[in-house]
Amino acid sequence: SETLLFKVLRWQVLFSFLSSWLCHSVSAQLHYSIPEEMRKGSVIANIAKDLGLNIKQLSPRKLRIVSYVSEKYFSVNTENGNLYVKDRIDRETLCARAASCLLKFDAVVENPLNVFAITVQIQDINDNSPIFFHDTISLEMIELTLTGTHFILQNAEDPDIGINSVQTYKLSDNQHFNLSEKTSTDGSKSPELVLEKPLDREIQNMYELILTAIDGGNPIKSGTALVKIIITDVNDNFPIFSQEVYKVSVSENITINTTFLTVSATDQDEGSNAQITYSFRKTSENLLSSFMFNINSTNGEINTNQKLDFEVVQNYEMSIQAKDGGGLVAHSKVLIEVIDENDNPPEISITSLSSPIPEDSAPGTLIALIIIRDQDSGENGEVDSLITEKLPFQLILSSNKYYKIVTTNVMDREKAAYYNITIKVFDRGSPPLSTTQTIRLDISDVNDNAPTFSKRTYTAYVPENNLPGASIYTIQASDLDIGENAKITYSIFCTNTEDVPVSSYLSINIETGVLYSQRSFDYEQHKDFQIQVTAKDNGSPTLSSNTTLIIHIMDQNDNIPRILYPAPEVSDSVFFEMVPISAEEGSLITKVVAVDADSGHNAWLSYHFIQVSEPSYLSISQHTGEIRTSRGFQQKDVLKHKAVILVKDNGVPSMSATVTLSFIVADNFQQVVPKITNHLSSEDSPPNLQMYLVIALVLISFLFIISVMIVLISKYKQSKSLAAMGSFSANLYSPVDPRMLSQFNNGTLSLPYPYNLCVALDSSESEFSFLKADQNVILDNLIDDSGPGNGNLSATLEPNISPKVSVLKIIYC
Repeated sequence: SETLLFKVLRWQVLFSFLSSWLCHSVSAQLHYSIPEEMRKGSVIANIAKDLGLNIKQLSPRKLRIVSYVSEKYFSVNTENGNLYVKDRIDRETLCARAASCLLKFDAVVENPLNVFAITVQIQDINDNSPIFFHDTISLEMIELTLTGTHFILQNAEDPDIGINSVQTYKLSDNQHFNLSEKTSTDGSKSPELVLEKPLDREIQNMYELILTAIDGGNPIKSGTALVKIIITDVNDNFPIFSQEVYKVSVSENITINTTFLTVSATDQDEGSNAQITYSFRKTSENLLSSFMFNINSTNGEINTNQKLDFEVVQNYEMSIQAKDGGGLVAHSKVLIEVIDENDNPPEISITSLSSPIPEDSAPGTLIALIIIRDQDSGENGEVDSLITEKLPFQLILSSNKYYKIVTTNVMDREKAAYYNITIKVFDRGSPPLSTTQTIRLDISDVNDNAPTFSKRTYTAYVPENNLPGASIYTIQASDLDIGENAKITYSIFCTNTEDVPVSSYLSINIETGVLYSQRSFDYEQHKDFQIQVTAKDNGSPTLSSNTTLIIHIMDQNDNIPRILYPAPEVSDSVFFEMVPISAEEGSLITKVVAVDADSGHNAWLSYHFIQVSEPSYLSISQHTGEIRTSRGFQQKDVLKHKAVILVKDNGVPSMSATVTLSFIVADNFQQVVPKITNHLSSEDSPPNLQMYLVIALVLISFLFIISVMIVLISKYKQSKSLAAMGSFSANLYSPVDPRMLSQFNNGTLSLPYPYNLCVALDSSESEFSFLKADQNVILDNLIDDSGPGNGNLSATLEPNISPKVSVLKIIYC
């Protein structure tokens, strides 16, 4: 029978070892079974294959195991998907004598998130020998003990379970005692010593026997203890407990030193043999219990000695004994169940966090993976969770205790650069306990905002003659992005200056947007610039925006008035105007014509006499430059008059020019020669000057006679042409639309082509005519036969003006 028992034990151990490699589930929950004490690095199984995962994706998907306890004993290789033994697994340490020893953990992969529950059952092996807590078991019995009396011996302890635990006891050979086994209601076996032959203290007062405990493992292991039997006088009644097993439930919140159970035993003896003392049996199982609880040796009251914690130990098993005064002992068991209370708040653990995330992340992006646990049980361990504030995030239950946080909307970093996500978890206990935890999520910038200008059009005013290289304006754009996405560079190009590149006039600092002049501006050349400024960020892809800058050049008074008539080179020589002696007061004698290249107030000209003969017979119009007689002449009046005219503009400071005019009062040309002769003589002219003057007069007379003849011949032919010309306007400047003039005018010159100006000597015909460019004027049409001055002096002035300035031809008739 013993050989058959060993074979049965051997097959059980072999079956237990083979079953460790079986996988009972390949779906979301796997179950493995392995023997304890496997070597470190031993392969348990390939969980990737059992779960149907692609081995190449294990590392990118972050395969890992998550558990409070199992991470110490197991590890997973992300390269091949094997589950390995990480540390020594001692089933007795983990599960004591529990019938089933399970280690549970989760296998987690991401992208997408999957959580697989894995259970590893630890199978017991026969790695512990039976052992007696005491090497020597002492018994006292009276010599009158009846045969067949049973004496309870100390149990042998074997941390193994099942077939590997203690299966049988053996007693060394002797004549008086035999061994029997008693099975308790909880299934445990206790050895009992049975008296087979009456004792005689006088023959032998002590017996020493060897008690052997044998387990059912393969190989079989055993342990021994010495049983010392002392024969005493008669005490023939044992204490008897009221219950073989006491069961009680105690709340984990019970206060220390609170009595929760009273055990009692009775003894039919009298006197000292009936006095019972209670105590904990000294066994390894009672070490923890004797530390946590106290028993009153007199009345059997059991109270708490330490604070109980359901999350640490849920059940206690204690062995107690009652011993009477005669040394007889009875045993009983106390089973204490600890009742859970809601004394643990939920716990939040973040296993994965993606921060920062781009602001253009799509809704549904995984932000974090969290684990929520509660160490309590039942409703005390059931939890609910939420995000406390209204944020664009959602908390989704992924598995039993895994939650993921995902986005619900598109982020906008310009509105919120980060979020504080506060998660609140509360259990369903009474009262409920809660825990909060805040996760900071940063939003990274994406180049989704183009630089913007505050205005669509900017206007700047810059005076001409500015210093080259000086800053003239600053234009800046703003960008709501940050970093490189908000780094702005500026560039310009011109929209209205095609003849000269804008780079020759303006430059811009690409970083600050400050505009600099490259040269000195000239209002008379360019009155304004219209440029387009582009602001471009440094993002990817690059975004840009444009604005228009109009730069108006402000005129400065940097041009002196220019006298067109009389021409300065003519007035410096012998030049004079003939005034009829019969001219009435207010008659137009001549007109000073001047222009100014400036504009606006700087080009407003005024005319003044700064030197005139006394008494003065002449007056000048301050605004038009017309010189008229201020009173009539008489024969006795001075015939020669000289005047210096000042032409000045309205600028600050004012600029001016002067011209000198001489006037001869005479009725006809024959009177001019003696007057001129007298004039030259009075001024001590050189001797040969009179000869030059006579020659000039002869030539003029000859030309005059020819001119009169030509006029008479062509008088009839030109009558219609003269009528078509119409009357001359008294105003020097023709009535032209100012908007047309502004297209061609940098100053007071009017049109971009030459004009012929005719001034009549007769005050009654003080009109001016603007003729077409290069039009030939017939001399006869310019001479009025009815006028008093039949001998006319003609002067043609073609000033040396730049190509952009009109050429004005003035013919004095």
